[in-house]
Amino acid sequence: MQESRSLKFGRYDYAAFLTFMSYAGCSMVIPLVLVVLAADLGFPLTDGGMGLGGALQLGRSIPMVAAMLLCGFMAGRWGKRRSLGFAVLVMGAGIGLSSLAPGYGLLFAAVAVAGLGEGVIEGLATPLVQDLHAREPGRYINFAHGFWSVGLVVATLGVGYLQLRGVSWRWLVGVTGLLALLPAALLWLPTRRYRGVLPDRDEPVQVRVVWQQFLEVVKRPRFWLFFGAMFLAGGGEFCLTFWTPSFVRLSLGGDAWDGGVCTACFAGGMIVGRLGSGIVVRQHRLRELIWGAAALAILISIWIPLQGSLGWLQALLFVAGIATGPFWPSIQSYCVDRVEGDSTMIYILLSCAGVPGCGFFTWLMGALGDHFGLRVSFYLVGVCFLLMGGLIALDSLLGRRRS
Repeated sequence: MQESRSLKFGRYDYAAFLTFMSYAGCSMVIPLVLVVLAADLGFPLTDGGMGLGGALQLGRSIPMVAAMLLCGFMAGRWGKRRSLGFAVLVMGAGIGLSSLAPGYGLLFAAVAVAGLGEGVIEGLATPLVQDLHAREPGRYINFAHGFWSVGLVVATLGVGYLQLRGVSWRWLVGVTGLLALLPAALLWLPTRRYRGVLPDRDEPVQVRVVWQQFLEVVKRPRFWLFFGAMFLAGGGEFCLTFWTPSFVRLSLGGDAWDGGVCTACFAGGMIVGRLGSGIVVRQHRLRELIWGAAALAILISIWIPLQGSLGWLQALLFVAGIATGPFWPSIQSYCVDRVEGDSTMIYILLSCAGVPGCGFFTWLMGALGDHFGLRVSFYLVGVCFLLMGGLIALDSLLGRRRS
């Protein structure tokens, strides 16, 4: 029987949407204010501080990975929904503390606290959506991840405008952290009636079972192709997200609003890419989606650093967002189709690749920017997407059989 193409949502879907939006805002607010923040805290980007700026994301990624490695056990003991609600609060607290930091060291520590919460969110938000929609989860996962991009648009335009109006970066960062209370409340507050699957009805999963699920996945060679692809996809996506505001201000002479608009163009393209692929692309077409998006992303990323006009840069970033948007959720869902093992564990472990990719390549791009200029370092994005596409192609050469 042909399944309906319409998407149907319930309360915990909306909680997931708000979680992704809050996660995006907390991840993006530091890059958006980085130029003034760095000057205020004593590591100006124009005086060799790009490496330190990029290291903030690298330092955030380490606790994120640690939290992701443990979140499978947390989900087994307390359930995905409860664990996710707690993680959103930890993330918000870390970002809130960042607004109070008097120097780089305490800023780094506060961002690391936020990383602990973000790691659990990264590990459990996608499996929660998978649990809610067992049939064609790729469509719902792409749709839910689209709200990460919605959060980016709201954050970039809002923060960019308020900076232009003279609002302190500390207020902007602090309020962003407070907004994490909204999805946490939706996840935690009781409900009398819920239409659909209610998460966390089952008995807690024993630690031994979670460990066996972990071993079952990591022993499969094909899994490591997707692990590498996620590492590269995360790097390419977040290099564009993190460094675009600084590129606009330092290389093109734009202001905070220009940086916000350009980043919002990229995020807007990601909304189209993720929501569109979630609505249109069926589960059995995910491989073709990844290949087509990779080819477009490589082509566009070559032209981005050559731009001297804000108008052309905005157009290119929008198209780059359309191409980049489907990578993260589609690679994860496609891997579940191709690799034997518990789907929640696969999502968690793949996020353990994507997040370090974000941190490593963001730092590397900043370090390259210190030596060769930020414009030249943008070519790193295309390299990431080229290698990612190669790994997906290599998986295809292994045949169609799930293993």
